[in-house]
Amino acid sequence: MEKLIDRAKAIRLAIFDVDGVLTDGRLYFMPDGTEFKSFNTLDGHGIKMLIASGVEVAIISGRKSPLVERRAANLGIKHLIQGREDKLTALAELREIVPVEMQEIAFLGDDLPDLPVMRRVGLGMAVASADGFVREHAHGITSASGGGGAAREFCELIMRAQGTLDQAQAAYL
Repeated sequence: MEKLIDRAKAIRLAIFDVDGVLTDGRLYFMPDGTEFKSFNTLDGHGIKMLIASGVEVAIISGRKSPLVERRAANLGIKHLIQGREDKLTALAELREIVPVEMQEIAFLGDDLPDLPVMRRVGLGMAVASADGFVREHAHGITSASGGGGAAREFCELIMRAQGTLDQAQAAYL
């Protein structure tokens, strides 16, 4: 845990996958072809607190969905890249907009397309429900599953390491 805290201290940009990380990974399609997703409000508030603490937040997703656009806007996430299976190239494009070093980036993922990014950033974590091979190669694994509080846990780890979690929580007292 101490190594994770050390890695988290340097983070200036936190990136999230969507399906399996911000959701439970299930895809729901209605008979008319529309889809819906279920997002966890605890995760959303964790992301808002992380942004308020001064850490940039982004989403890189292999799928494209207007629901994700809406969720990102609701949470104040300015950087959204969707429909990109090659997440390493998407990361390079994101770094042109948010100039940070690789060790200043954290990524939370769950499946094989996330692995190239997870292995190169300063803090690459997997959710508890992630693919086994991905968990083996992550710096750390959340105790919560994707869509079930994993993103909140990830955000709080970063804020705790940077000394901003107590202040974020105290704002609600």
